[in-house]
Amino acid sequence: MENYQKAKTVEKPSPLPFSNLPEDIIEMKVKDGSKIRNLVGYAIGKMELDSVRQVLFSGTGKAISKTITCVEIMKRRLRSLHQITKVFFRQTEEIWEPLVPEAGLDPLTVKRNVPAICILLSKDPLDTQEPGYQAPGSFDAFWAEAMNSESQGQAKRKQGGSRGAGRAGKQLRSVGREEANKKP
Repeated sequence: MENYQKAKTVEKPSPLPFSNLPEDIIEMKVKDGSKIRNLVGYAIGKMELDSVRQVLFSGTGKAISKTITCVEIMKRRLRSLHQITKVFFRQTEEIWEPLVPEAGLDPLTVKRNVPAICILLSKDPLDTQEPGYQAPGSFDAFWAEAMNSESQGQAKRKQGGSRGAGRAGKQLRSVGREEANKKP
């Protein structure tokens, strides 16, 4: 590939993994360079209006983690949101052109399947049987349980007491090395 340079990347259009979406849904396409503050600010502004009931976040490749971050921030600010998450692959094509066209090399097209995520947030209840469904406030219960188990683990460690010589043994060894390295 040292004789080629990437000319462009084309993302193949693919249908959204959700059916029966309203026409006026707000679709937030998260890119790798998008600012979380801008995305969340716009989406929250729209969701605070009574006319907007759903928002759809989608991201591909490196933007997946940013998409999830935006959704988690939205769920913390607007408490009563239902969520359905879909993970799938989108096909992209990379077009590589030769550095020296006179060398007789043909342009290359590389097709890749890139992971993607779509997260639907809704003020209205969604189908609870749908794979990837999360009820409003379900993340609070998870974190409360995690914090409770973590505090129990810390209490057990405090009861354990001291084991071994501690730092005293290490200090003696380091003193021995210093004396061995001294020049006469």
